[in-house]
Amino acid sequence: MANLRQTPLTCSGHTRPVVHLDFSDVTENSYFMVSACKDGKPMLRQGDTGDWIGTFEGHKGAVWGVALNAQANRAASGAADFTGKVWDAISGEELQSFQHNHIVKSVNFSKDSTLLTTGSNEKLIRIFDLNKPEAAPEVFSGHTAGIRHVMFFRNDSYLVSCADDKTLRVWDKATKQEVQKVTFPFNPNSLEVSRDGSVLTVAYSNKVAFFDSETLSKIREYTVPSPVNSASLHPDKSIFVASGDDLKVYKYDYQTGNEIESFKGHFGPVHCIKFSPDGELYASGSEDGTLRLWQTTVGKTYGLWKCVEGANLNDSLTPKEVQAN
Repeated sequence: MANLRQTPLTCSGHTRPVVHLDFSDVTENSYFMVSACKDGKPMLRQGDTGDWIGTFEGHKGAVWGVALNAQANRAASGAADFTGKVWDAISGEELQSFQHNHIVKSVNFSKDSTLLTTGSNEKLIRIFDLNKPEAAPEVFSGHTAGIRHVMFFRNDSYLVSCADDKTLRVWDKATKQEVQKVTFPFNPNSLEVSRDGSVLTVAYSNKVAFFDSETLSKIREYTVPSPVNSASLHPDKSIFVASGDDLKVYKYDYQTGNEIESFKGHFGPVHCIKFSPDGELYASGSEDGTLRLWQTTVGKTYGLWKCVEGANLNDSLTPKEVQAN
């Protein structure tokens, strides 16, 4: 297997750096991916092939954060135009727009898709009730710098956030109070809750750290050869991927921290990386304006990757480049 060459699918269409991405769960129509880009136009794609489905039109500034709900019928985006928007992911129609007083960096849905949380450069976290969009949002304050990421946590009874004040914080949704905090020597760049909810993955400086999601005790931490912008843990927690400023995507053994492989495909720093819900691929978004889809198991027949039986391992068919209209 060692001489298998990774052939990523390249998803074109964005005109500026791609800074964030998210996947839906696996639905009856496979699964879907949404991307955030500084061109202000979030895009929806088929998750396993990268095929472009549509573009959400309406923001008047760079989009910094995106989310898809589990069923892939709602998308959300946060942008430099000081709004967080909710979209019908099937029709592309803008459903709701929530005004903020600064750049919205992060958006995420609750499990039942009735609530939206946002994190902004106002240093505030908000929760909007999507069934009562006119109602004032719940506000959580305590961070002392702009918020990078916020998401629902522990079966939606809590929130977890990280910010440019070098902290990760857990908030009780009922009391709106901070209940736990982890301080880092550098700002945390990415935050992910594992698919089973048990592990938090945080990238900061040139490290990837994993925390128990109940106690926030550090399970393990590994060093990557480059400043890390993003990291993602495989759904079965066997491996993780990381990416950053050296244009590479790295794959590591979660138990040992040993590097399994690394690939170069992007032409600019890699800002975001995430495993698909079935764990068969991971997607990366870059300063170069593209998303790339990488096979978790190189050479496996999956999606557009067709592995030819009996062919030389390096001759596995090259997938087509996926274009956006």
